[in-house]
Amino acid sequence: MTTKQLTIITSHINADFDAIASMLAAQKLYPGSLVVFPGSQEKNLRNFFIDSMVYLFNMANIKDIDFSNVKRLVLVDTRQPNRIGKLSLLLEQQDLDIHIYDHHPSTPNDIKGRIELNRLTGATVTILTEILKKKGIDISPDEATIMCLGIYEDTGSFTFPSTTEDDFKAAAFLLSKGANLNIVSDLISREINSQQVELLNDMIQTAVRYSIHGFEIIVTSVSLDNYLPDFAFLVHKMAKMEPVDAIFAIARMENKIYVVARSRISEVDAGEIIAPLGGGGHTFAAAATVKGMTLTQVEHKLIEILYKKIRSNQLARDLMSSPPISVRSDIFCRDAGDKLTRYNINVLLVTKKPEEPDGREKLAGYISRQVIEKALYHKLDLVQVKEYMTTDLAFVHPGADLTEIQEKIIENKQRLLPVMDNGVITGVITRTDLLNILVKDSKHTPENSPDPLTEPVRARTRNVVKFMKERLSKRLVEILKTLGKIADKKGYRAYVAGGFVRDLFLYRVNEDIDIVIEGDGIAFAKEYASISGARTHSYKKFGTAVIIFPDGFKIDVASARMEYYKFPAALPTVEMSSIKLDLFRRDFTVNTLAIQLSPDRFGILIDFFTAQKDIKEKTIRILHNLSFVEDPTRVFRAIRFEQRFGFSIGKLTSGLIENAVKMDFFKRLSGRRVFSEFRQILEEENPTPAIIRLNDYNLLSVLHLSITLDNDLISLFNSVKKVLSWHDLLFLEESYMKWAIYFLALIRSGDKKMTNEICVHFELAPRYRRLFCVERFEADRCFFWLERNLPVKNSVLYNKLSGFKTELLLYMMAATKKEIVKRSISNYFTRLRYVHTVISGKDLNKMGIEPGPVFSKILQAVLEAKLNGKLKTKIDELAFVRRYV
Repeated sequence: MTTKQLTIITSHINADFDAIASMLAAQKLYPGSLVVFPGSQEKNLRNFFIDSMVYLFNMANIKDIDFSNVKRLVLVDTRQPNRIGKLSLLLEQQDLDIHIYDHHPSTPNDIKGRIELNRLTGATVTILTEILKKKGIDISPDEATIMCLGIYEDTGSFTFPSTTEDDFKAAAFLLSKGANLNIVSDLISREINSQQVELLNDMIQTAVRYSIHGFEIIVTSVSLDNYLPDFAFLVHKMAKMEPVDAIFAIARMENKIYVVARSRISEVDAGEIIAPLGGGGHTFAAAATVKGMTLTQVEHKLIEILYKKIRSNQLARDLMSSPPISVRSDIFCRDAGDKLTRYNINVLLVTKKPEEPDGREKLAGYISRQVIEKALYHKLDLVQVKEYMTTDLAFVHPGADLTEIQEKIIENKQRLLPVMDNGVITGVITRTDLLNILVKDSKHTPENSPDPLTEPVRARTRNVVKFMKERLSKRLVEILKTLGKIADKKGYRAYVAGGFVRDLFLYRVNEDIDIVIEGDGIAFAKEYASISGARTHSYKKFGTAVIIFPDGFKIDVASARMEYYKFPAALPTVEMSSIKLDLFRRDFTVNTLAIQLSPDRFGILIDFFTAQKDIKEKTIRILHNLSFVEDPTRVFRAIRFEQRFGFSIGKLTSGLIENAVKMDFFKRLSGRRVFSEFRQILEEENPTPAIIRLNDYNLLSVLHLSITLDNDLISLFNSVKKVLSWHDLLFLEESYMKWAIYFLALIRSGDKKMTNEICVHFELAPRYRRLFCVERFEADRCFFWLERNLPVKNSVLYNKLSGFKTELLLYMMAATKKEIVKRSISNYFTRLRYVHTVISGKDLNKMGIEPGPVFSKILQAVLEAKLNGKLKTKIDELAFVRRYV
């Protein structure tokens, strides 16, 4: 090209599908132009375009571009100079012709172009598709597929709030041009590999929840030595899993910090929040790449920005108490005191007589209980309130947000904040109201339970070293000793606690070791791992870590911590604490035993809460009376432990369970938490007694109102246990989900509507939903067919059962009352499913049979004949084929 004739099309660094699609569309609007990536792009994009459709792009490497020859710069899906890499140097050229196509909101630092087409759509390629359509520019099926892919990704398959009518129209047009939705679906819903699964798990474990002005925000941070593609895709996955308003994920990869944001609501503007970090995006999705800052610095900066940028959706009109309780300024202090007592409040608004014809009382001030009590103490009963009221009073309008309310109450040191509308008092917001809003309901320790912070509890102790050596392997004892020594060197105290110690005294095998450290548990775990040749995973939010040995053996480590619940059924808030408080936070007394591991006190058993007595008496007891209020899922654990150990639930604990059911604390729980506990019950050796106990407490209704326990269901559960025992005695090297078979039995009487409601409530994964809502009904139809038509040929039985998972086969065996059905499924399960032909397509080819659909037909016929006992050897099979052909 001659000087100043080059047109370059580019987009933002870390280009997504919308950016790629938009560059392709722009290339069609600007014939002869070059597509240039400003930096690296996601791995899946790179592979897709290099391997499949690179021929569509007139691409050039940025290193090969002579910037002095560039006449025109076409920007798509961005207009921020810090997001186009080295191409931002072109902006210094005075005669550069800039054209911009973008769907992001405007910002002060935006690049200005001679031609700008900026509109708030779900995807930038939507805008460009409309232009191509108007100009009548032809689009091939491959091009339409790429452009459609951009729309689908940036709109979340048309589910994001940013999706517009124009996005649907553009996609429809591209579909008419031959866009391949199979390719779109494969790339949008791609599977994640094991490394990505591990990173996603770390993101979930390190997630910290913030409640900022009434919005639920998650901030998670992870660190990797190497760059891992698809970080944005993993954040999108996490956003689908977490029911919060927005997620901000930070990752250190190599020497860069990557920040990705996803928001569900316009009030939390991801693009505006990410912008100060040098990134960009729109309201619902944004990203940034940060250099020169540490992971911690970026996290602190992000949190600071969140508090500045997010405005409250809680307004004074929503938070105020109305009607306001007030007194006239001319009433006596004695009468004001009576009113404070009658309404059990601490502050009264004071009004004065109306001076205007409208008859409205005007705000004069306020008076507190303390002032009134002092006035009464000094015999000022009959003095008017106006003599001692506070007249310097701030107020807010009904539309004031939480920030303004907070500033007015705190800065003016007011106990009470009036809400005024055109001079009329419409309500009040008290200081207590504000505190409850900011921290929700604080946890209160019940009066009749010990407060471990203020009341010292003398622990029962005894030396159990000899007992440990008798019950534990030498390796395990040595590991525990080494843990204690390393903790001692760091100035910490180490304990083994919880279920491991409980099961030690119940003579049950349990190698799930929980170590509690009075100190920094994560630092301790890393120190131990470096010495022992193990590795660790840490979770800063909870101060916990997992030590993983080379042979796969794991030890859980936690900093001694105290949990408190901000409101009933909430997830716990965690604070550093001592071993005593760490044990007090646990669910039941039997789980509060600990053994010291420090060298000078190794093997000393600690029992603060009479756990040994309850183990001896075989009783499940909670530690305090609000235990089930704070965490209703403990009810399920109480029943599980009761049945597993052959214990009984204590009388007080049983009464508190009944109270929790009556008060319906379970409605606050997420379905996922309920399912997690219920699944553990179904995974017990024999879950039937626990199911009966759940029914005793009317807890099956927590699963679904239509689930009832009767003799038929109990009989079915017992049948499932027998079938599973039969299966396990086969010693087959295949895994199966034991809990799923019991769950299939539990919902057997339910129709599709009920089953779907249960799966949605429990937030079950798609594969489980398919198992229970689709495949289960297919199994039922097969089951009824077998009951009507058996006996049949082995080939017929094989074809009927070969598509079903192990769980469904075992479910059918348990559900049937006909012995012939049981034997037939057993025959398939133990023998027929392993039958296969010896010959293959190669043998058919050697026989002169032309390859084609006939191959599968012949091989199927051979298999059926073999299943029916007509063929045994390869010679038999070849002879059968000759006759068959």
